[in-house]
Amino acid sequence: MYFIVSKLLWFVFCPSNFLMLMMALGTGLSVFGYARKGRVFLIPSLLAFLAIGFLPIDEWSARTLELRFPPWHDDGQPVDGIIILGGSINIGSSAAWDSLSLNSTANRIVAMADLARRYPSAKLVFTGGYGALLGRPITEADILDRHSASLGLAGDRVIYERQSRNTRENAVFTKAMLDPKPSEHWLLVTSAWHMPRSIGLFRKAGWNIEAYPVGWTTAPGYEDTGTDTEMSAHLFRFDKMFREWIGLLAARLAGYSDDFFPAP
Repeated sequence: MYFIVSKLLWFVFCPSNFLMLMMALGTGLSVFGYARKGRVFLIPSLLAFLAIGFLPIDEWSARTLELRFPPWHDDGQPVDGIIILGGSINIGSSAAWDSLSLNSTANRIVAMADLARRYPSAKLVFTGGYGALLGRPITEADILDRHSASLGLAGDRVIYERQSRNTRENAVFTKAMLDPKPSEHWLLVTSAWHMPRSIGLFRKAGWNIEAYPVGWTTAPGYEDTGTDTEMSAHLFRFDKMFREWIGLLAARLAGYSDDFFPAP
Protein backbone atom coordinates (compact mmCIF):
# COMPACT_ATOMS: atom_id res chain seq x y z
CA MET A 1 0.00 0.00 0.00
CA TYR A 2 2.87 2.40 0.82
CA PHE A 3 4.27 1.81 -2.67
CA ILE A 4 0.96 2.50 -4.46
CA VAL A 5 0.09 5.56 -2.38
CA SER A 6 3.56 7.05 -2.86
CA LYS A 7 3.31 6.64 -6.63
CA LEU A 8 -0.14 8.25 -6.82
CA LEU A 9 0.80 11.14 -4.55
CA TRP A 10 3.96 11.81 -6.52
CA PHE A 11 2.00 12.00 -9.77
CA VAL A 12 -0.02 14.88 -8.30
CA PHE A 13 2.64 16.62 -6.20
CA CYS A 14 5.62 16.32 -8.50
CA PRO A 15 6.46 20.05 -8.71
CA SER A 16 6.19 20.44 -12.48
CA ASN A 17 2.94 18.42 -12.56
CA PHE A 18 1.47 20.28 -9.62
CA LEU A 19 2.31 23.73 -10.98
CA MET A 20 0.89 22.85 -14.39
CA LEU A 21 -2.31 21.60 -12.75
CA MET A 22 -2.60 24.80 -10.73
CA MET A 23 -2.05 26.93 -13.84
CA ALA A 24 -4.66 24.91 -15.72
CA LEU A 25 -7.11 25.32 -12.85
CA GLY A 26 -6.49 29.06 -12.68
CA THR A 27 -6.92 29.41 -16.43
CA GLY A 28 -10.12 27.38 -16.37
CA LEU A 29 -11.63 29.47 -13.58
CA SER A 30 -10.76 32.67 -15.44
CA VAL A 31 -12.28 31.42 -18.70
CA PHE A 32 -15.54 30.51 -16.97
CA GLY A 33 -15.99 33.88 -15.30
CA TYR A 34 -14.12 33.46 -12.02
CA ALA A 35 -11.14 35.64 -12.86
CA ARG A 36 -10.36 36.69 -9.28
CA LYS A 37 -10.33 33.11 -8.02
CA GLY A 38 -8.45 32.05 -11.11
CA ARG A 39 -5.63 34.51 -10.41
CA VAL A 40 -5.19 33.00 -6.93
CA PHE A 41 -4.06 29.77 -8.59
CA LEU A 42 -2.61 31.06 -11.84
CA ILE A 43 -0.23 33.85 -10.75
CA PRO A 44 1.63 32.10 -7.87
CA SER A 45 2.00 28.86 -9.83
CA LEU A 46 3.22 30.69 -12.93
CA LEU A 47 5.79 32.65 -10.91
CA ALA A 48 7.00 29.48 -9.20
CA PHE A 49 7.21 27.70 -12.56
CA LEU A 50 9.32 30.50 -14.02
CA ALA A 51 11.55 30.70 -10.94
CA ILE A 52 12.34 26.97 -11.03
CA GLY A 53 12.81 27.09 -14.79
CA PHE A 54 15.25 30.01 -14.88
CA LEU A 55 16.90 30.27 -11.46
CA PRO A 56 19.51 27.76 -10.17
CA ILE A 57 17.18 26.44 -7.47
CA ASP A 58 17.71 22.91 -8.76
CA GLU A 59 21.48 23.41 -8.53
CA TRP A 60 21.29 24.49 -4.88
CA SER A 61 19.08 21.55 -3.98
CA ALA A 62 21.22 19.01 -5.81
CA ARG A 63 24.50 20.33 -4.43
CA THR A 64 23.39 19.91 -0.82
CA LEU A 65 22.56 16.26 -1.49
CA GLU A 66 25.65 15.51 -3.56
CA LEU A 67 28.11 17.02 -1.08
CA ARG A 68 26.87 14.82 1.76
CA PHE A 69 29.04 11.81 0.86
CA PRO A 70 32.50 12.31 -0.68
CA PRO A 71 33.88 10.22 -3.54
CA TRP A 72 35.02 6.80 -2.36
CA HIS A 73 38.74 6.09 -2.05
CA ASP A 74 40.24 2.64 -1.66
CA ASP A 75 41.95 2.39 1.72
CA GLY A 76 43.26 -1.10 1.08
CA GLN A 77 40.55 -2.82 3.11
CA PRO A 78 39.23 -5.97 1.41
CA VAL A 79 35.86 -5.52 -0.27
CA ASP A 80 33.53 -8.44 0.44
CA GLY A 81 30.56 -7.28 -1.59
CA ILE A 82 29.22 -4.56 -3.85
CA ILE A 83 25.57 -3.60 -4.22
CA ILE A 84 24.42 -1.65 -7.27
CA LEU A 85 20.99 -0.05 -7.05
CA GLY A 86 18.66 -0.22 -10.02
CA GLY A 87 17.09 2.78 -11.69
CA SER A 88 19.49 3.09 -14.63
CA ILE A 89 17.75 0.86 -17.15
CA ASN A 90 14.96 1.89 -19.52
CA ILE A 91 13.01 -1.33 -19.19
CA GLY A 92 10.54 -0.79 -22.04
CA SER A 93 13.12 0.34 -24.59
CA SER A 94 15.53 -2.42 -23.60
CA ALA A 95 12.85 -5.08 -23.96
CA ALA A 96 11.40 -3.68 -27.19
CA TRP A 97 14.75 -3.42 -28.98
CA ASP A 98 16.50 -6.31 -27.22
CA SER A 99 19.34 -3.99 -26.31
CA LEU A 100 20.57 -2.51 -23.04
CA SER A 101 19.11 1.02 -22.94
CA LEU A 102 20.31 3.25 -20.10
CA ASN A 103 19.07 6.57 -18.72
CA SER A 104 20.71 9.55 -17.00
CA THR A 105 21.88 7.42 -14.06
CA ALA A 106 23.91 5.06 -16.27
CA ASN A 107 26.99 5.78 -14.14
CA ARG A 108 25.74 3.12 -11.74
CA ILE A 109 26.13 0.47 -14.44
CA VAL A 110 29.51 1.85 -15.53
CA ALA A 111 30.70 1.66 -11.91
CA MET A 112 29.36 -1.88 -11.67
CA ALA A 113 31.48 -3.07 -14.59
CA ASP A 114 34.54 -1.23 -13.26
CA LEU A 115 34.22 -2.57 -9.72
CA ALA A 116 33.64 -6.10 -10.98
CA ARG A 117 37.01 -5.89 -12.73
CA ARG A 118 38.83 -4.26 -9.80
CA TYR A 119 37.46 -6.62 -7.14
CA PRO A 120 37.03 -10.01 -8.84
CA SER A 121 36.56 -11.90 -5.57
CA ALA A 122 33.84 -9.59 -4.18
CA LYS A 123 30.18 -10.53 -4.39
CA LEU A 124 28.50 -8.38 -7.03
CA VAL A 125 24.80 -7.74 -6.45
CA PHE A 126 22.36 -5.86 -8.66
CA THR A 127 19.05 -5.05 -7.00
CA GLY A 128 16.24 -3.83 -9.23
CA GLY A 129 12.71 -5.05 -9.82
CA TYR A 130 9.81 -3.29 -11.52
CA GLY A 131 9.02 0.08 -9.97
CA ALA A 132 6.06 1.23 -12.07
CA LEU A 133 2.35 0.81 -11.37
CA LEU A 134 1.45 -0.12 -14.94
CA GLY A 135 3.07 -1.96 -17.83
CA ARG A 136 4.56 -5.38 -18.35
CA PRO A 137 6.29 -6.56 -15.17
CA ILE A 138 9.77 -7.05 -16.63
CA THR A 139 12.42 -6.31 -14.05
CA GLU A 140 15.63 -4.34 -14.42
CA ALA A 141 17.48 -7.40 -13.16
CA ASP A 142 15.97 -9.48 -15.98
CA ILE A 143 17.18 -6.97 -18.56
CA LEU A 144 20.68 -6.71 -17.11
CA ASP A 145 20.96 -10.48 -16.75
CA ARG A 146 20.14 -10.81 -20.45
CA HIS A 147 22.78 -8.28 -21.50
CA SER A 148 25.50 -8.69 -18.85
CA ALA A 149 27.95 -10.02 -21.45
CA SER A 150 27.95 -6.61 -23.15
CA LEU A 151 29.48 -5.24 -19.93
CA GLY A 152 32.16 -7.91 -19.87
CA LEU A 153 30.45 -9.80 -17.04
CA ALA A 154 30.23 -13.58 -17.01
CA GLY A 155 26.75 -15.03 -16.62
CA ASP A 156 27.34 -16.17 -13.04
CA ARG A 157 29.29 -13.10 -11.92
CA VAL A 158 26.26 -11.12 -10.76
CA ILE A 159 23.74 -11.98 -8.05
CA TYR A 160 20.32 -10.54 -8.96
CA GLU A 161 17.58 -9.36 -6.62
CA ARG A 162 14.41 -9.06 -8.73
CA GLN A 163 11.52 -8.32 -6.36
CA SER A 164 12.21 -4.80 -5.05
CA ARG A 165 10.16 -1.83 -6.28
CA ASN A 166 11.87 1.00 -4.38
CA THR A 167 15.04 1.75 -2.42
CA ARG A 168 13.72 0.50 0.89
CA GLU A 169 12.86 -2.84 -0.69
CA ASN A 170 16.31 -2.89 -2.32
CA ALA A 171 17.78 -2.81 1.18
CA VAL A 172 15.36 -5.21 2.89
CA PHE A 173 15.12 -7.85 0.16
CA THR A 174 18.84 -7.90 -0.57
CA LYS A 175 19.61 -8.23 3.15
CA ALA A 176 17.22 -11.16 3.46
CA MET A 177 18.67 -12.83 0.38
CA LEU A 178 22.35 -12.52 1.30
CA ASP A 179 22.36 -12.36 5.13
CA PRO A 180 25.74 -10.56 5.30
CA LYS A 181 27.95 -10.86 8.35
CA PRO A 182 28.50 -7.70 10.45
CA SER A 183 32.24 -7.98 9.86
CA GLU A 184 31.92 -7.90 6.08
CA HIS A 185 32.85 -4.77 4.12
CA TRP A 186 30.20 -3.85 1.56
CA LEU A 187 29.98 -0.95 -0.89
CA LEU A 188 26.73 0.66 -2.01
CA VAL A 189 26.71 2.13 -5.52
CA THR A 190 24.11 4.72 -6.45
CA SER A 191 23.86 8.30 -7.69
CA ALA A 192 25.45 10.92 -5.42
CA TRP A 193 22.16 12.78 -4.97
CA HIS A 194 20.43 9.51 -4.01
CA MET A 195 23.10 8.36 -1.56
CA PRO A 196 21.90 10.03 1.69
CA ARG A 197 18.46 8.41 1.52
CA SER A 198 19.90 5.08 0.35
CA ILE A 199 22.44 4.90 3.16
CA GLY A 200 19.76 5.68 5.74
CA LEU A 201 17.49 2.92 4.43
CA PHE A 202 20.29 0.35 4.20
CA ARG A 203 21.58 1.13 7.68
CA LYS A 204 18.09 0.72 9.11
CA ALA A 205 17.79 -2.63 7.33
CA GLY A 206 20.89 -3.81 9.18
CA TRP A 207 23.64 -3.32 6.61
CA ASN A 208 27.19 -2.34 7.56
CA ILE A 209 27.75 -0.51 4.31
CA GLU A 210 29.99 2.18 2.81
CA ALA A 211 28.90 4.76 0.24
CA TYR A 212 30.26 4.63 -3.30
CA PRO A 213 28.55 7.64 -4.92
CA VAL A 214 28.60 8.14 -8.70
CA GLY A 215 26.93 10.31 -11.31
CA TRP A 216 27.20 13.82 -9.85
CA THR A 217 24.99 16.38 -11.59
CA THR A 218 26.64 19.47 -10.07
CA ALA A 219 30.08 20.93 -10.77
CA PRO A 220 31.33 23.08 -7.86
CA GLY A 221 33.84 25.58 -9.17
CA TYR A 222 32.98 24.94 -12.80
CA GLU A 223 29.46 26.37 -13.07
CA ASP A 224 30.68 29.22 -15.26
CA THR A 225 31.85 26.82 -17.98
CA GLY A 226 28.32 26.07 -19.12
CA THR A 227 24.75 26.82 -18.14
CA ASP A 228 21.53 25.01 -19.00
CA THR A 229 19.32 27.48 -20.82
CA GLU A 230 16.36 25.11 -21.27
CA MET A 231 13.62 25.37 -18.67
CA SER A 232 13.01 21.65 -19.08
CA ALA A 233 16.52 20.82 -17.80
CA HIS A 234 16.01 22.83 -14.61
CA LEU A 235 12.50 21.48 -14.08
CA PHE A 236 13.66 17.90 -14.60
CA ARG A 237 16.43 18.17 -12.02
CA PHE A 238 14.29 20.10 -9.53
CA ASP A 239 11.60 17.40 -9.72
CA LYS A 240 14.21 14.74 -9.04
CA MET A 241 15.82 16.58 -6.12
CA PHE A 242 12.48 17.55 -4.59
CA ARG A 243 11.55 13.88 -4.65
CA GLU A 244 14.74 13.01 -2.78
CA TRP A 245 14.07 15.55 -0.03
CA ILE A 246 10.50 14.32 0.34
CA GLY A 247 11.81 10.76 0.36
CA LEU A 248 14.24 11.58 3.16
CA LEU A 249 11.44 13.06 5.23
CA ALA A 250 9.03 10.19 4.50
CA ALA A 251 11.66 7.57 5.37
CA ARG A 252 12.34 9.24 8.71
CA LEU A 253 8.66 9.69 9.59
CA ALA A 254 7.82 6.11 8.59
CA GLY A 255 10.67 4.73 10.70
CA TYR A 256 12.56 3.36 7.69
CA SER A 257 15.61 5.48 8.52
CA ASP A 258 17.08 6.60 11.82
CA ASP A 259 18.21 9.98 10.48
CA PHE A 260 16.56 12.63 8.35
CA PHE A 261 19.81 13.43 6.53
CA PRO A 262 22.28 10.54 6.96
CA ALA A 263 25.98 11.35 6.92
CA PRO A 264 29.19 9.29 6.54
